[in-house]
Amino acid sequence: MPDSKTETLQGRIDRIERGTAMPLWSQVKATLTTLIREDGLKEHDRLPSENELCKSFGVSRTVIREALSQMVNEGLIYRLQGKGAFVRGRRDEQNFVGTTMGFSGEMAEKKQDVTRRILRQEVTHPTPRISRMLRIDPTHPIVVVDRVMSVESVPRMIVRWAMLQESVPGLERIQLENRSLYDTINRQFGVRLVRADRWIEAVSLSVADAELLGVEAGKAALKVESVCVNEDGHPIEYYVATFLTDRSRLHLSVSSVG
Repeated sequence: MPDSKTETLQGRIDRIERGTAMPLWSQVKATLTTLIREDGLKEHDRLPSENELCKSFGVSRTVIREALSQMVNEGLIYRLQGKGAFVRGRRDEQNFVGTTMGFSGEMAEKKQDVTRRILRQEVTHPTPRISRMLRIDPTHPIVVVDRVMSVESVPRMIVRWAMLQESVPGLERIQLENRSLYDTINRQFGVRLVRADRWIEAVSLSVADAELLGVEAGKAALKVESVCVNEDGHPIEYYVATFLTDRSRLHLSVSSVG
């Protein structure tokens, strides 16, 4: 934390009163909340470490952790495993769930920087679930691309994606770290997705997924399962996206029919 903000924090320590009805963690939380809302801490600014906060406030690590946990629950901050606690800004609205536009394309429209960490990119055979959702034989070849999507260097989502190999021959050999997957399949292979069915459910992050997203295991997230069809009405794309909604919220537009 910059020196000026540390001095601001030090200047508020006299607000911590022992022997009052207000718990110490609640006083720490109130002080940090004021620092965020009134004293210039910006989105993604890092708070002092737990050790630094313990020394500044003269309280135990248990008190600091309870204060930070409450702030996470209220959406004031977020934590990245091994890096600390950071100020969370206003939640961005994500529209990709309600359209066939990809996540990268939506972020590009909003002029936000998206980076991709490729976990897996290969030709393989479908799992029973993918086989059933795409209505294909278990031996039918598909291309899979698993990746972690980050916005402004903050991990946001894990996407495990699959498409029929004949729709995107050679995609497994294309470098995708610095390019949009949907822009690539449209420009290079002429794939156009016209309709999607999606299912959304609340999940708790597994240890492996939590590590990929830099958060604690068991953290709440949303899982979006999707099947997209092409212009001929054939299902050719399947993905599962695990999405951290404490950093954004999903937006859907629904119109009446009939």
